[in-house]
This record gives sequence, structure tokens and C-alpha cells, in this order.
Amino acid sequence: MQQTKFKKTPQLKFLVMVAVATSVLLIFTVTPWNILPTLVTEEVSVIAVTDYGCVGESSLGRSVVVSDCDASVGDIVSATFYIPAGETNGYLEELERRQNPMVDAWDKSVSGIGFSP
Repeated sequence: MQQTKFKKTPQLKFLVMVAVATSVLLIFTVTPWNILPTLVTEEVSVIAVTDYGCVGESSLGRSVVVSDCDASVGDIVSATFYIPAGETNGYLEELERRQNPMVDAWDKSVSGIGFSP
């Protein structure tokens, strides 16, 4: 009489491999390190003085509130604020370049409508 042996399918190994592949895919797709805020300290120029402090403009174009500020408009003060990491590490510029590969600096500076020669 011949005996047959049944092998179990490696379900646990397969599920672990699928879970690892999914997590790696999510990490590189979502890129949470470009969304999480980063603490930045820089010198900002004061554009307004209010009751709750000074409002300054950073080099990145952000309006920043500096509390307990006695500076006047046009002065330079130090400010600490949070900003998404994607704005400081070049991720957003790279994403824009990849989505619009044919648009260069000259194309962005052109305004108006019409046909080019």
C-alpha cells in the first residue's frame, strides 16, 4: 500500500511576505517624513506689530508670529516655527519637476496667453 503525504501550504510565510511588501510600498508611497513638521529657527523681517507680538515674513514666504516682540516694522528678529519638511528638503520641487518634466524656469516666467513662435 502506498502512502501519500500532504504538504501544508506555507500560508504564514506568504502572509508575512505580503505584509512586508505592503509596508515597504506604503512607506515609499506616502513618505511621511515629507509631511511631518520640522522645527525651523531663522531671522525674519517684521512686517506688522500687533497686540500679541510681531508678524514676520520668513525666507520661505511664511508669515510667522513672534510673541513678546518689541521690534518695529522692518526690523530683523529671530523666530522659531514649524514647517512641513517637504518645503525645506526640496521634495515638493522634485515632485513638481517630475510631474511637469517639460516645464522649465523660462516657461514659468512667461505670462499671458497666445502662441509662441
